Amino acid sequence: MRSISILGATGSIGASTLDLIRREKDQWRVVALTANSNAAELAKLAREFSAEIAIVADEAQLPALRDALGGSQVETGGGLVALNEAAARPADITIAAIVGCAGLAPTMAAIENGGTIGLANKESLVSAGEVLMASVVKHGATLLPVDSEHNAIFQCLAGNKLSQVRWITLTASGGPFRDWTHEQLALATPAQAVKHPNWDMGAKISVDSATMFNKGLELIEAYHLFPVGLDKIRIIVHPQSIVHSMVEYRDGSTLAQLGPSDMRVPIASTLAWPLRMDTPCEPLDLAAIGTLTFRAPDEDRFPATKLARQAAEAGGATPAVLNAANEIAVAAFLAGHTGFTRIAAHVETVLTRYTPPPPASLDDVYAVDAEARVHARALLELV
Repeated sequence: MRSISILGATGSIGASTLDLIRREKDQWRVVALTANSNAAELAKLAREFSAEIAIVADEAQLPALRDALGGSQVETGGGLVALNEAAARPADITIAAIVGCAGLAPTMAAIENGGTIGLANKESLVSAGEVLMASVVKHGATLLPVDSEHNAIFQCLAGNKLSQVRWITLTASGGPFRDWTHEQLALATPAQAVKHPNWDMGAKISVDSATMFNKGLELIEAYHLFPVGLDKIRIIVHPQSIVHSMVEYRDGSTLAQLGPSDMRVPIASTLAWPLRMDTPCEPLDLAAIGTLTFRAPDEDRFPATKLARQAAEAGGATPAVLNAANEIAVAAFLAGHTGFTRIAAHVETVLTRYTPPPPASLDDVYAVDAEARVHARALLELV
């Protein structure tokens, strides 16, 4: 029996992870489950999986969580301190799936415990890549990428050395607006942006996919996870989302990982590593799919990937500023306070106005993130 903690148990990644564990319950012991504020769902899951502890980040929801778990053996806690303490509990694997910079400290707490972390939180590597990777080395932790693209790269690199890599290619679906004109993009609505053609995701990440910021953030992640140099990492649009990423080697051989558009596949790869496990996903039927197409990204219509590459090249605090500004801009778009094409424009303006020194610690990263959000909000109020 293996032990597992899931940080962000009520989100889409958490739900997919628990679906796989549910099918092999006798092989898993659930240590910690956490949620932001959904106390009812968290309590339901904690009871079902006999979790040792359940933590709600929003401390105001702790009474509701305690009531819902009354009479059970599940420990409860609330607030950021309790969240970090739960993340630091020993487990064979910790799935870090809290969305946004809220997941940064718990992810770091798990890393500092020296365990195996299945990383599904983009912002941890984007905002604090250098600090986080230094901690991984210092504490002897193992970092396994859960995102479908990075998990695909990880699989394609198995048994090979980074020095033999010619290219790492991240594939992008292009989102729901990949064929839209500039004029159409300017009128895009939140309802349209969250309707991803291939993946079932939350609102924020769906908008990121539509703007291509999602792929830009993944490029920065890949830069930290697979240190081959930015000049060897590229992006290609692949509308079918069947090829999840590719690695080309110096001899001209290209290895690609293919699979259905179902996050349970990369999650299963992470949970079972270095072995494999069954999933309920339908087998890939390439004959039925028929055609796989690829095309270069259009950074004129979708400048997010260009901004992300420039941020990665600048290094230091710049990626954290980019991430924070994007989160504020996306929230404003979803609330109807700004236009779709203004998201990248807002981010670019914040990047030019705020250039802090490189962060040396997690506290520095949080300070940069907070100040960048101040700049982003101030800019939106002026528009």
